[in-house]
Amino acid sequence: MREIAARAGVTHGLVLRQFGSKEQLFLAAVPGHRELDQVIAGDPETLPDRVAHAYVARMEANAAVDPLVVLLRSIASDQQAAAKLYSAMEAGSIRAYREVIDGPDAAARVAMLGAQLIGVTVNRYIARTGPLAEMPAPALAEHLARVLRHILFDRAG
Repeated sequence: MREIAARAGVTHGLVLRQFGSKEQLFLAAVPGHRELDQVIAGDPETLPDRVAHAYVARMEANAAVDPLVVLLRSIASDQQAAAKLYSAMEAGSIRAYREVIDGPDAAARVAMLGAQLIGVTVNRYIARTGPLAEMPAPALAEHLARVLRHILFDRAG
């Protein structure tokens, strides 16, 4: 954080006060995380479509350096740091989705959405193998939207 503050020409204390932790600073720099509020805003009925299309567009544009890919690759080298970052990302996502997702299991549904996106990320953008990796991006977004609709809106009981 000190190096970032020096590069920005501000004090370490200012960066710490603004972001609170390294994890929060990382999240502020994550493209998908910053744009999440914009993707979530709108008609809840079309939320799964917006999330799927925004995710696929972001990943197709530059998956190699996408923070989610970087985070997933870093798990092997520093599991503790990756877990802290993942927890911070998940907590931020749950807060953002609470605007449109309700119910006592809302956090679990948002966590399941995250797990689905992680699975697609590993399959298509890291391992790069199988039907998801070979699928055209528009088809992937459509399939993903259907799955996300089920995760977000179908509740048991």
